[in-house]
Amino acid sequence: MLTFENVEVVYDDVLLALRGVSLEVPEGSIVALLGANGAGKTTTLRACTGLLGVHRGRVRKGTISFGGKRIDQMDGPQIVKAGIAQVMEGRRVFAELSVEENLKVGAYTTSRSRTADLYRRMYDLFPVLEERKKSTAGYLSGGEQQMLAIGRALMSEPTYLLLDEPSLGLAPKVVTQIRDLLKKINSEDGTSVLLVEQNAAMALSIASHGYVIETGKVVMDKPAAALREDDDVREFYLGLRKEGDAKSFRDIKHYRRRKRWAA
Repeated sequence: MLTFENVEVVYDDVLLALRGVSLEVPEGSIVALLGANGAGKTTTLRACTGLLGVHRGRVRKGTISFGGKRIDQMDGPQIVKAGIAQVMEGRRVFAELSVEENLKVGAYTTSRSRTADLYRRMYDLFPVLEERKKSTAGYLSGGEQQMLAIGRALMSEPTYLLLDEPSLGLAPKVVTQIRDLLKKINSEDGTSVLLVEQNAAMALSIASHGYVIETGKVVMDKPAAALREDDDVREFYLGLRKEGDAKSFRDIKHYRRRKRWAA
């Protein structure tokens, strides 16, 4: 179990980015974290993977636990070794290195005896990476780079995989491929997934549970099936509204969402 309990995060000791976030990612599950830009989704992942310090942030209150052990005071390499890997927003592949070299970087916590098997597994999951394994990563398409970023994270054999906006900037066909791959990784390898997304339709199609975060607070917490049917989620994140409701999305004010969710 990966657990956040009343977590507050502050940047530069001034900007409060998370305001008492609590959530759980059970072992073997896919959990979606939804929210608009600036809601606190990326900060939530940074708090979990030891990257807050790079951005002059810190956990000011609360705890983050993995397998019953606190990890909010551990650094990034320790957290990766514990079994948590992150795929960052924007893919962040090493553009000058080859596909194969990028994967090798991801295996730095893995024994050499396991590396060959892991390469084989990544190429089974992502056949296009085997075709391009000697290619320079910076010349791959956006979808191929996203697959490489996911494959690189999986080379550490994580128990939990955290993904930050994996569908961002990708064509709908590629988004479907990424969604199906995440589902496969979860079902075949048993890897638990925390999926941070603005694409609520994609995330909720494979998640078992979902959270909605806004201005650093979790404002909704329900099974994914219930979120898909929730009128507010359908309106604000799926772009759907009840028949006869002529409201425009741009006319809906932030405080109205908060008031309705809090009711």
